Amino acid sequence: MFHRVFIANRGEVAARLVRACRDMGIEPVCAASEPDLAAGFPYLEQAAEVVCLGPGAAADSYLKMEEVVQAARQSHCTALHPGWGFLAENSLFAALCEQHGVKFIGPSPAVMDQMGLKVAARAAASAAGLPVVPGSDGMLTSVEEAVAMAESIGFPVVLKADAGGGGRGIRRCDNSNEIKEAFVSAARESLAAFGNGDLYMEKYLVGGRHIEFQVIGDGLGNAIHLGERECSIQRRHQKLLEEAPSPALNAEQRDYYGGLSAAAAAQWNYAGVGTMEYLLADDGKLYFLEMNTRLQVEHPVTECITGIDLVQAQIRIAAGEGLPCKQEDVQWNGHAIEVRLNAEDPEQDFRPAPGRLDCFDLPDLEGVRVDSHLTTGSKIPPHYDSLIAKVIAHGSNRSTATSTMLSALEQTKIEGVPTTAGLHTRILSCEDFQKGAFDTLWLTDFLERS
Repeated sequence: MFHRVFIANRGEVAARLVRACRDMGIEPVCAASEPDLAAGFPYLEQAAEVVCLGPGAAADSYLKMEEVVQAARQSHCTALHPGWGFLAENSLFAALCEQHGVKFIGPSPAVMDQMGLKVAARAAASAAGLPVVPGSDGMLTSVEEAVAMAESIGFPVVLKADAGGGGRGIRRCDNSNEIKEAFVSAARESLAAFGNGDLYMEKYLVGGRHIEFQVIGDGLGNAIHLGERECSIQRRHQKLLEEAPSPALNAEQRDYYGGLSAAAAAQWNYAGVGTMEYLLADDGKLYFLEMNTRLQVEHPVTECITGIDLVQAQIRIAAGEGLPCKQEDVQWNGHAIEVRLNAEDPEQDFRPAPGRLDCFDLPDLEGVRVDSHLTTGSKIPPHYDSLIAKVIAHGSNRSTATSTMLSALEQTKIEGVPTTAGLHTRILSCEDFQKGAFDTLWLTDFLERS
């Protein structure tokens, strides 16, 4: 097992990684930008060592690959955990770690490359037997080709960035004129965000639900799945609330698509935890969208219902200890719901709201887990994402988990910045949510109605 692990991230995920390392008897060494270091977050105090990477802007600190690897080596770390975001899915960074004798806690650079570009991922998924959404087999080379493709598969369609993520470079098109208008803007946005303006096309499945399966592979041709998560409540392709299991799937579907997902991960010699993302169509079929080759923000709901610590599993697999259990040993207990508390103003189109937390009092209730890196008095810098905490409720069934979450939100007191807490209370209390009757477009309609 590793003696020291370098945590190349910040905020809530860094706090989560520090906790896992401490629980395993590993010394965590944390990276920090200058404003994060000055903020004195509790997880930095719990680290064995803290290394300052540079100014607040991520491009000058957390994204500087050579400096991050150098920091890991100089602090005598033999392994590095990237968390999520920043460099977590950067194959060049993973390769750089390995070249300098630092174990990257995640899949191989080759697998990351295969899944990092959406067209290549679609091809690999199809070859592995996963159902994919009808669409282009490769990149679109012109507007004319895009129009012809759309007319062949039928409207509506969606243009997507090959290197995309976070909703950028995505355009829904309902007719040929919209394709002509969207093609250039989507390519431009993708080029600016990812340095890659290539686009491909998929059939747009109206009313689809976002379902994802958690997989774990040992890198030696063995993998298991831990069931699915429901992630359909989104705003502009960004998740706000997740739950496990999905109210839209039954046990037969879980076993079938979970088995397909694990088999694909095994075929790719996938190492560590990963997430297969699907779209659930009205006909009850799941279609592969992409694979996230990292730990997901919403991983706690899976941990709650399976009892498997996914961060510890990542670290143990990277250290050569293998899978945490066999597939037949995986058990699902109850239901879990996670809400993301963001420092955003839902009344102002979810505008980020950095500032000082004058009060940050989160619930301490049975069946409730809170993941955060902040305390009262903490300052939220403007340089990073707006996530300030995740509240996870676990109950014997979906109704109980919902009630527990509502109680937790009622006892949550946050002052100094606007948050999404009130919106979550409205969502959880509405009839559509309680019936499980929603899709990826539901939140937009809900906000317009309420």
